[in-house]
Order: sequence, then structure tokens, then C-alpha cells
Amino acid sequence: MFRLDGKIALVTGAGSGIGASIAEAFAAAGAVVWVTDCDAARAEAEAQRLQAANGGACAVARVLDVTDEAACARVAAEVLERHGRLDVLVNNAGVGHVGRLPETTPADLQRLWSVNVLGVFQVTRAFLPSMLEHRRGSIVNVASIGGIVAVRDRLAYTTTKFAVVGFTKAVALDHARDGVRCNCICPGRVETPFVASMIAQYPDPAKARTEMESTQAIGRMMRPDEIAGAALYLASDAADSITGSALIIDGGWTAGK
Repeated sequence: MFRLDGKIALVTGAGSGIGASIAEAFAAAGAVVWVTDCDAARAEAEAQRLQAANGGACAVARVLDVTDEAACARVAAEVLERHGRLDVLVNNAGVGHVGRLPETTPADLQRLWSVNVLGVFQVTRAFLPSMLEHRRGSIVNVASIGGIVAVRDRLAYTTTKFAVVGFTKAVALDHARDGVRCNCICPGRVETPFVASMIAQYPDPAKARTEMESTQAIGRMMRPDEIAGAALYLASDAADSITGSALIIDGGWTAGK
């Protein structure tokens, strides 16, 4: 079991799905977790759940819209004022869009870019100076298998997730000798409310679900806790020599590619 005892961590988009599972894994591993989400009720509910399971001091809930640069700076300032540092940052917040190029408007792409790319940039930029000052920090970005290979009917999503992988590698290379590590996780299909909402947009949701499950060699979607385990490893001291990696967790989707 990888441990984060005494570590301070912040997870974006932690109100549900993969983000909530990562926050849960971090709290169980001994970290103090800042549970942030654009939905205040979801963030608070998740923080209360973690407090009930692990003790009242293990989780703090905050509203955070990652597209708002000033909000990112305010949350960073509060974390640093209270703890003096941030040890682990997980950029998990993300949105999607179903469509090929003809079904994708500039506004659709801008919406995804603002959250999936600019959001990662802004939150990381808010905390990086402190990590550099302490010469210690682990950044884990949640990208997607859509950042490694193109995904059908996901033009905007694929575009932004390729950008997240590139951002991860650039930050890792720039700060490899500064004590700051930056990695990303590239999940395949995961059973989350986000994925369920995407499936619901198809004319035949049942058929879409079957097709999505069949893209993975294991024949099923993955669970959020399976992604959380990878995030915990990358955040922990056990991964001290790992930076610039894009860890693929896709149920064998790309094994034959």
C-alpha cells in the first residue's frame, strides 16, 4: 500500500467519478485532501464522506472553477497560507463533447479547451512556484487514452487530451532537476457519471455502451478506484524517479495498435 502520510494534496473535479475516488484513496493513505469541484454541494458531500471515514481533519471542501484564473490563485493562496505547501496536485477536472468535426463548433472546442487544457495550466501555474521553492512536488494530470490515440466521434476531446499529455511532458522536462515531478494518467472507458452522460447523448445508448465496452480487451469498462490506485502510486514517494510519463490504463484497448 502506497502512503501519503503528512502530505497535503488537492484534487480538482473531486466531487464525483475518478476525482472522488482519487480523493478517497489519498485520504485513506494519510493525506489531507482539498476536495475541489465547480459544484459546491458535490465538493462538500465528498469532503464530509471522507471525514466520516478517515477523521475530521483529512478533507477540506472548496468550490473551484478551473477556468477562472483568479479563483485558482485564491484557492492556492488559501492552501499555502494554511499548510505552507502543497505536496500533490491532481488536475482531474474535465469535460467532453460527442462529435466529429462537422458536429463540433468553435464554441464546443473552446469550452473543452477552457476546462481540459487552460484549467490544467492555471491550477498548475498557481501552485508550481511553491513546489519549486520547496523543491518538492508531484503533479498528476488525468488525461485520457484519447491523448494517446484518436477516439472516434471525439474530435474536440481528443484534441484537448493530446494537449494535456504534451503539457505534462513539457512541465516534467522543464523541472526534472527542481524536485517537481509531473505525470499523467490516460484512462480508457471508466464507469463514471461523466461517461454515462456521454453515452446518453447517442441515439441508441445501449448500443453505444456495448460498443464502448468492446473497445477494451477486458470486455468491460473500468472502475474509478482502478484509476485512483495509479494516481496514488504516482503521488507517492515510491514513484520518485518517474516524471514525464503517460500511464495508460485502458483495459487493453491499445494493446494491438
